[in-house]
Amino acid sequence: MASVRFEAVSKVYGSDSRALSDFTIDVADGEFVVLVGPSGCGKSTTLRVLAGLEEATSGRVFIDNKDITDETPSKRDIAMVFQNYALYPHMTVFDNMAFSLKMRKFSRAEIKRSVTETAEILGIEEYLQRKPRELSGGQRQRVAVGRAIVRNPKVFLFDEPLSNLDAKLRVQMRNELARLHSKLKATMIYVTHDQAEAMTLGDRIVVLKDGYIQQVAPPLEVYNKPANRFVAGFIGSPAMNFFKAEILGGELRAAGGSFPVSGTVDGSYTLGVRPEDILVSEEGRFVCSVEVVETLGSEKVVIGTAESEEQVTARCRPDTDVRPGEQMRFEIDSGRIHIFAVGGAQQKL
Repeated sequence: MASVRFEAVSKVYGSDSRALSDFTIDVADGEFVVLVGPSGCGKSTTLRVLAGLEEATSGRVFIDNKDITDETPSKRDIAMVFQNYALYPHMTVFDNMAFSLKMRKFSRAEIKRSVTETAEILGIEEYLQRKPRELSGGQRQRVAVGRAIVRNPKVFLFDEPLSNLDAKLRVQMRNELARLHSKLKATMIYVTHDQAEAMTLGDRIVVLKDGYIQQVAPPLEVYNKPANRFVAGFIGSPAMNFFKAEILGGELRAAGGSFPVSGTVDGSYTLGVRPEDILVSEEGRFVCSVEVVETLGSEKVVIGTAESEEQVTARCRPDTDVRPGEQMRFEIDSGRIHIFAVGGAQQKL
């Protein structure tokens, strides 16, 4: 396998449509890195530049410390898995997986061994003589992944490979990809807009917005210590609560209530609170009018309006007795709050 390095890579379409700006990151050999962000943030463009399908406007790209910026795609030794599978409909599963090896003049014995071993890893050996139209979406995606594995590339690229699958299959395939990475120890770069995929798959997450890197860190660090308000709001479901806040004399006032804080100068801020850190309590200093209660079995999600007329989302125990139209008192876990400057940057407490 191989390491990957982007050095100040930018991609501009036309005269002023900037898809990627000063993208710089090192991906270690064997690392699973997930690029995540909203549509149009530059994550797929990053993959395409690495694969050689797009030409970087500026900057350099390296694989194993070799500059491959100007290399053709065929010389980069990269395998890419797309969201639409991209299988040849007239070929069997075996022939789809074997195609790249045949083009590289591998012997029949080598091709059969490689395809069979890969099919066993993915649990699709019984489908080798079927055509893609005879397979389910999850089976087709396994074939697409298998086609990449048999090539034994330096780097695997995944461009939203699970977005066409239903929710249950997505979870199943997500688990299989995690096991596959653990088994192959391969360098993988994965693009998704689904933050649950990013959190569960990545050794590190790269959060992108408008072509710029917002944060690069392990999943739990991104969740617990977001670099700015955008990252805080994008990572996590339900999304983080945000309230206008004032700090004066060591007291933070927000959402119609207040509590003491330390280590932050007086001024105007944005208070961020995860839904699980909104604690329902009859003695709570905060009050909200309950509007929606989502019963999810293992938990309840309560949505309401605080006295400050800002929305509150709380993740509660399943036995929490609360109904739409009622008043709910709550506390905020002050040890887990996030304070952002009005411009969006996270402030240290």
